Amino acid sequence: MALPPDFTLLQVVPELETGGAEQTTIDVARAVIAAGGRALVATRGGRMTARLEADGARLAQMPVQSKNPLVMLGNAARLVDLIRTERVSLVHARSRAPAFAALWAARTTGTPFVATYHGVYKAQSSLKRWYNAVMTRGDLVIANSEYTRAHVLAEHGVDPAKVIAIPRGVDLDRFNPSWVTPDRVEALRRAWGIAETDQRTRFLLAGRLTRIKGHLTIIEAARRMKDAGRMDFLILFAGDDQGRTGYGEELAKAIAQAGLGDQVRAVGHCDDMPAAYLLADVALLPTTVPESFGRTAVEPQAMGRPVIASNHGGTVETVVDGVTGWLVAPEDAPAWAAAMTRAIDLGPGKRGEMGQTGMNRTRQLYRVDAMCAATLAAYERVLEARP
Repeated sequence: MALPPDFTLLQVVPELETGGAEQTTIDVARAVIAAGGRALVATRGGRMTARLEADGARLAQMPVQSKNPLVMLGNAARLVDLIRTERVSLVHARSRAPAFAALWAARTTGTPFVATYHGVYKAQSSLKRWYNAVMTRGDLVIANSEYTRAHVLAEHGVDPAKVIAIPRGVDLDRFNPSWVTPDRVEALRRAWGIAETDQRTRFLLAGRLTRIKGHLTIIEAARRMKDAGRMDFLILFAGDDQGRTGYGEELAKAIAQAGLGDQVRAVGHCDDMPAAYLLADVALLPTTVPESFGRTAVEPQAMGRPVIASNHGGTVETVVDGVTGWLVAPEDAPAWAAAMTRAIDLGPGKRGEMGQTGMNRTRQLYRVDAMCAATLAAYERVLEARP
């Protein structure tokens, strides 16, 4: 079975600022359009909107990021109107708060409903477990890794046949070293204030400035490395605080107190991540809580860079310890210092070999076209099961 010729997909995602759920939204919209369908996205909007619309998808702007019950009720009514007006074939929710409005609208209009579990949601109470379970109340649940699928089954007790794992994909055209021109890397080097003669090993931690990304662990590891006499490294934090300034200020203070002003830099949001990974020698993913997938562990591998990642969550599937990178205990600063020192001492040649192995593995397992094909096949399965 193929998608019907008049197929229209409505994805519902809180924002289009940055992140894995947002990128996957854009990837799947592009795939639906390439297959001859139409793609709508209901969202508050954000900096990735231009990319969405450039691919031919349409934006339906509404405050679906809100957890206010009255706003959520209004969103449900707006989504009902949108589904009926645009003759939507299937609704795909990618976050919990929007999923309530999207599920209500889908049931009201008799439209198939799919949800993707993009994160591992913890529940400390029955109320929170009920809130999280909205993602399992539709026709099908898509988990973004086997780790996430196991969590959904354990947490909610749903029929295993209703939960499928589709690993998040990487755009191997965008994340391809052959397509990144030297001037793009050079532009970033200048923008980030790295001297042309700076031969230090460069570590890149990409992701928004939030505590769970583990920046403080890396600062403490860097302090230990410096205390041990190592000065041959530069750590770059690429990401912004998205308006939450307190944590960014805390990081700046920690860097200053550790005397690491010349070793650790926060360079802000980066729009050219392929060039950023080429500018770096090693990528870091020191998350303090398990990532359900960990896109920033896979993208650098696609660019031929080894990764040092926390030994939990989806990264144990995407990083092969000692082969494509290293897995380290989360929040264990001495262990991170040791792993980073090991990466420096390995030298460019051995790091390059690890990077090539990671690149080959990524191209086999995490292609965005494979992820999109599996997602469209899931849509077909849901439509076929409906009368």
